[in-house]
Amino acid sequence: MIGFRRQRLGPRVVVPALSAAVALAVGLVNLGSAVTPNVAWRHHLLLRIEPVEVVPVFHTLAVPLSSALIVAAFYLRGRRHRAWQLALGLTIALGVVALLKGLDFEEALLSWAAAGLLWWGRDAFWVRHRPLRALSPPLLALGLAAVGSTSLLAWNASSLEVNDELEWAPVLVGAVAVLAVVVITYLIFRPLGAPTELPGPNERRQAAALVRAHGHDTLAFFKLRRDARYHFNGDRTAFVGYRVANGVLLVSGDPVGVRSELLGLVRDTCAFAETRGLRVAALGASGGLLDLYREAGLRALYLGDEAIVDTRSFSLEGRAIRKVRQSVSRAESAGYTAELVDHHRLDGDTLAELEQVSARWRGGAAERGFTMAMDSLRGAHHAGSALVLARDPEGRIRAFIQFVPAHGRAAMSLSLMRRDRDTPNGLMEFLVVESIGLLRERGVEEVSLNFSVFGKWLTRPDDRLERALGRAVSLANPFFQIESLQRFNAKFGPRWEPRYLVYRRRVELARVGLAALRIEGQLPKLRS
Repeated sequence: MIGFRRQRLGPRVVVPALSAAVALAVGLVNLGSAVTPNVAWRHHLLLRIEPVEVVPVFHTLAVPLSSALIVAAFYLRGRRHRAWQLALGLTIALGVVALLKGLDFEEALLSWAAAGLLWWGRDAFWVRHRPLRALSPPLLALGLAAVGSTSLLAWNASSLEVNDELEWAPVLVGAVAVLAVVVITYLIFRPLGAPTELPGPNERRQAAALVRAHGHDTLAFFKLRRDARYHFNGDRTAFVGYRVANGVLLVSGDPVGVRSELLGLVRDTCAFAETRGLRVAALGASGGLLDLYREAGLRALYLGDEAIVDTRSFSLEGRAIRKVRQSVSRAESAGYTAELVDHHRLDGDTLAELEQVSARWRGGAAERGFTMAMDSLRGAHHAGSALVLARDPEGRIRAFIQFVPAHGRAAMSLSLMRRDRDTPNGLMEFLVVESIGLLRERGVEEVSLNFSVFGKWLTRPDDRLERALGRAVSLANPFFQIESLQRFNAKFGPRWEPRYLVYRRRVELARVGLAALRIEGQLPKLRS
């Protein structure tokens, strides 16, 4: 587990970067030594120990060994275990070759010192790799043949003459060799990666059971989306839902399960990610678990606010909510009505009508959301959710809101909000108000509305830095409707519950941010 590793390694956490730098230096030193003549007195002494024909062989051998160490050095920084294995073997071998090619004691000692460093810091290289599959041996053979051909061309002592028609042959062989090295490097050092298959029926049942038993957080239900992957602790008493993008394992909200098991689960999730060469982050984490995340060695960054309406105190009275009151009056005057329907009571025709409204609202765009929205309207995983439908005077469904339960508390969370684009302005305000009233009648005390990204910076900054950040965030409003959504939520007088982005290192924030935007559907997909 990552927390355990940090405590046990202590200063060795810098080993990957240090080892990469040392391995690169050793590779360059040995490569330079291999392509330069031996020191004269050492060369004469060496000829008393080994035949003269053998010396060029070890010079030639040092070139690919040094080159391979240089390549491996770039993967040591990423904690790749196979790169560590290769670099350890190469540094030991280069030390021997340095002596046999020219009694180069300096290069030998440097190489063996690097091997000692690698062995001392072996626990820091925990990223595992994908197995070399059936296609790999032919590619490896091709690559080795190409490298061998290049070596023959480069190290043949006799003059190699080619006619005009074949003058491109050395260049072609060299290009093939470079391509082969790239392919071999990819095959050898690619990380294991996260599982690509979706959870099976048994895992889904276990996750749903844990959500029903422990999913009191308003975002817990969204882990039941069909595109979420699951990572359970050993005895299956807690789990996280996640997706992978941009090399980041992005966890949806807080872990769900027995409270005493959550710290171990978070640590195990970090180890699960890092052994696969992935960064790890959590999107939409609650403030109540920040101490737990920090104990697991993670950091937290304020992300925004969840708008939660208290249905018992909500009212349309007062000047502050005057515009909402006017929207409700307009919708009622236009003949719109609202009804609350449990998801399991929806028939096929009604579901199809809802899907048509949703499709017209999206206008051909894909569904957005992961952490705070469901992925569809159909499926048994929606059990416990409800919808509030807005019908026009002819009885047609023109808008709807879906709500999902927060188990263990009298609360529900908004998932999907859709309407026909030709409906009157203010229809969604009417539908939210009606939803609050209808859910209150069912005993629901809290309704979680939309999430306001960086809402505090926009409306309630504490200092100059937050005011500056708020102005910067407002520049993105034309693309992400950040201020528009915040203003919509504020109309209903909610309390603001902060949510956080949990991550490991500051240098990873840009990558994590891009992954979050991609998974939430805010960036276009590069491939299908």
